[in-house]
Formats: sequence, C-alpha cells, structure tokens
Amino acid sequence: MDVKLLQRVKVVDTDDLSTTLLDILQTEGYQRPLFVMDHFLASIPLVQAAQRTLAESNIEYAVFDKVVSDPPAATVMAGVQAFKKHQADSIIAIGGGSSIDVARGINIVRVNGGDILDYAKSDAVIKDCPGLIAVPTTSGTGSEMSNALVVTDVQTEKKMAILADNAVSEYAVLCPDMVLSLPQKMTIATGLDAFSHAAEGYTSNLSSPVTDAICEKVMFLLANYLPRAVKNGQDREARQRVMVAAALAGWMLNNAGTNVGHSMAHVLGSKYHIVHGEAVAYALPGVLSFVSPVLPKKVAEIGQILGLTYRDDESESERASRAVEAYRHFRDDILGLHPFSDYGISTDQLLENASAVANEQFAGNTPRKIDEAVATQLLKEFGRR
Repeated sequence: MDVKLLQRVKVVDTDDLSTTLLDILQTEGYQRPLFVMDHFLASIPLVQAAQRTLAESNIEYAVFDKVVSDPPAATVMAGVQAFKKHQADSIIAIGGGSSIDVARGINIVRVNGGDILDYAKSDAVIKDCPGLIAVPTTSGTGSEMSNALVVTDVQTEKKMAILADNAVSEYAVLCPDMVLSLPQKMTIATGLDAFSHAAEGYTSNLSSPVTDAICEKVMFLLANYLPRAVKNGQDREARQRVMVAAALAGWMLNNAGTNVGHSMAHVLGSKYHIVHGEAVAYALPGVLSFVSPVLPKKVAEIGQILGLTYRDDESESERASRAVEAYRHFRDDILGLHPFSDYGISTDQLLENASAVANEQFAGNTPRKIDEAVATQLLKEFGRR
C-alpha cells in the first residue's frame, strides 16, 4: 500500500509551557526526563520556570546542555551517557534543529544501542523510540515534526542525514513565547528554511496531491506572516503563524521529502559552515529554474503564492521564470537575507563540490536527473541575486 500522508506526532499549541510539559509527563507516566539544549537556553526564565514546576511536582530531571550548531556525532553519544547516568525515561528537547536532532539521536541510541553513525546506513533497523518531547525555539527546521536528524561526521566533514519514522517526537509543543526574542537574522534564516522545505517537497518526486495542499498552505503562511515577524519580533500573531507553518513544513519532510536544494545545503554547509536556512535559500532559485521545464505549473503556483498575477498570453515558461524572480525578491528585498558574498566563498570553491552534491542522498528526489554537470550549473547559480 502506498500511503501518501502519515502523522505520528501529538502536537500541542500552548501559552503555558510549564503546565503543558507537566501534563504531558503525567499523562505518559514519565518521572525522570533529561532536558537536552544548548548552554544559553538552560539559563532563560521560561525554561527555568518549567523546571521549577516539574521539581515541585516531584519530577526528577537532569540537564544535558552541551548542544552546539552542526552537532558532531560525539555530542549525541555524550548525551546518551547523560541519559544513562540519570536513568532517564524521557527527553525534553528545547531548541532549534540542533538540539532536537541531538535529542532524537540520543533516543535512537538509548533504545537501539551502538553509535549514532551506525544508523546513517540505509539498511539500519531502528525500533520504536518513545519519550521525545520537542519544544522548538526557532520556526524553521521543523525538527519537532520531522523523521530526520542531521549529525556531522567530523572525520569526513560530512553532514549525515538519518531518516527514522520510528524516532519522531512523541509530542511537539508549540509555544510562541519561545520565539518572541529570536534575533532578526535567525528569524529570516529559519523562516526561509521552512519555505524551502515546502517548496522542495512541492517539487519532489515524493509529492502527492495531499502533500501539495499542505505545502501550498505553508508557503502561503510564510509569504504573509514571515515579513511581519522579521519586522517586529514581538508580533505574537505573526510568530505563532510562522511557528505553525514551520511545524507543518517539518511534517512534510516525512511525507514529501526535499530535493537537490538540501543536497547543496548539506554538502556546502558542513564544509564551509554556511547557516543551513541561508544555504537552502541561496540554492532554491536555481532548483526552481531547473525543475520548471517538467513542473511549470507548480513553479508558477509558487509565484502566485508570493503575490504574482499572470497575463493570459504568458507561456508556462515565462510564468515560471517570473516566479523564480518573485522568490528572489521575497528573499532578498522583502525579508532582507544578506548576500552570499558575505561568506567570502568563491565560485571555484563551490564547483569543487559538484560530485558530492550529485551523489547526496536527497538529490534523487529531484524530478530531473542530477549528474555532475547539472550540479555544476546549480552551484554556479547558488546565491546569485
């Protein structure tokens, strides 16, 4: 049976993080959670208030706050040791994609054993991994809903993606208060990451009419509310709508996947330390142009979502071309993503990665064949304004 839509995560939208976390733990009978986060988040008042609420209800928690960006596999394994030391029965992951990815990795290893990199193999068997409660503090990665985690293999300098339907969060807790203070630059990058999840899923070989409808709504929400969140981080309605869009986009990762845009981001991000949400945004125009000959209506639809109206006498290729430019306008002018040239990476450096991009696992989801020559052309387009 070819299932087109699957959703295993229990989603809670809340204005009271402390009470919600306590309710979830009591509902599921968890008594010894391990908080997984970075060092900064461990000190913020909302998190500390939640921990006090748990302690007052005799919930014994421990904290693993060693998460870093682009987390290496060793961080996951250190978290596994922290889980065992506390004799934990659950994990509360608070943070962006890195924290939730590390928590998912910990959950996989504590249930299945071994090393987290063992599960990067396509034939790895992963048993059901309950007990992960994800609380996102950014609106972009969708990790709270996704079946994927990405860890860095420091020996090869490669980001390794692990896909595991059995390791999704048991609960995703969406609390807009957690993102009100998200810096503008990070709001832009994470919001564009969510837009890429939807746009790449929309133009993926794994897409279906069901996922298309959700991807369209995700892009609509981001087109309408992300500029407001960028302009005023305290705009709670905008923050909530963007947070919902990001969660739905993370859900679509499990059902529609991504394509070569994420291949470029994974390869270049691990090598040159490009912020992931920025990398997929720099990649997306080239990807849309490349797939437009086979998916002209879909690419044109993205343009309409971004506010374009088309003339009756325009060809499909003309509409698709205008849609790509509409995305660039949204990315660079409306949101204000900083130029790729700020990274100081030359075109020649980018082109050295053509083979790696062509062979990255998500490239195969692209509806046209990706070979080294195509990857070279896409890398030439990467970051062009």
